[in-house]
Amino acid sequence: MDFLSADSLPWLLPAQQRLRDCAAVQRLPHSLLLLSTPGLGAEQLANWITALALCESGEAHPCGGCASCLLLRSDSHPDSHIVRIEEDALQIKVDQIRDLIEALTLKSYRGGYKVGVIEGAEALNANGANAFLKTLEEPTQNTMLIMIAKPSHRLPATIASRCLRMTLRPPAPEQAIAWLKANSPSAQDWSAALELCAGAPLLALERQIAGGADLETEMQKTMGQLAEGSVDISLLADSWARSDSLLRIAWLENWITRRVRSHLGAATSLQSAEPVGLPAALLKAKIRALFELLDAARDFRRFASTGMNQQLALEALLLGGRTALGNEA
Repeated sequence: MDFLSADSLPWLLPAQQRLRDCAAVQRLPHSLLLLSTPGLGAEQLANWITALALCESGEAHPCGGCASCLLLRSDSHPDSHIVRIEEDALQIKVDQIRDLIEALTLKSYRGGYKVGVIEGAEALNANGANAFLKTLEEPTQNTMLIMIAKPSHRLPATIASRCLRMTLRPPAPEQAIAWLKANSPSAQDWSAALELCAGAPLLALERQIAGGADLETEMQKTMGQLAEGSVDISLLADSWARSDSLLRIAWLENWITRRVRSHLGAATSLQSAEPVGLPAALLKAKIRALFELLDAARDFRRFASTGMNQQLALEALLLGGRTALGNEA
């Protein structure tokens, strides 16, 4: 477990300080809900908080050198437990939660805290959530539960309301770009990458390293083909479904938003998670079609993890895109 990497992400410092203050007065929360979009380091922060709770140095920060820290760094600490979606699964299974609950009811092996982390907690199924609720209601002594979920999570209110919430927000663009320049293997123009990734530096770095710099050219070409009706929708949907479809959907949301604003004579701005509001009188046919396409893109992103048929959903989305762009001609 690389819990020290959180110290290299400056936008996490406020959250870290808040937990340090809790640790200093021996009042770490028994349940914590980290709300974060991908690419802000929520997993790294959860690892750091785990180390903070389990560190045996007596300091209000993980020392990295005590017996517990060394066990964590070798992924062999008996009081640290992580649950995440298993490969090829769509949900966190109830058996995973039951195993976690059983582990947390046992006495601490090292006489300190026991920590359980659930990554992607919005993927808990109903049975798993119900099984987990009793543990939240009656936590055992020196037990800490950390859940990581998206701000748009579908966790039951009975679970979310019993947790201390901490929301991670993207850093200022200047701070994000400075961090990316310091950590990038090559020089890049990071402004567009950050916009595409909703300001998340880790996601921007990952996608640039993975060849995301070519996405703009590819997607601009695709939009032109859609407008001309010269692309096979089924083949294009299959291509998107086999690659990073959510990355292309994010690009499409940005592109549609800029296009709507362009039609209204407004300046280009960063992507917003909120719909662009317009007076009813301005909802002309071509703008209305773009808004419908934007809604479809956001619905796809919202339900992508629910097990929907991505191929069919992408075909419907792209057919709508062809109609919307045709209306602009």
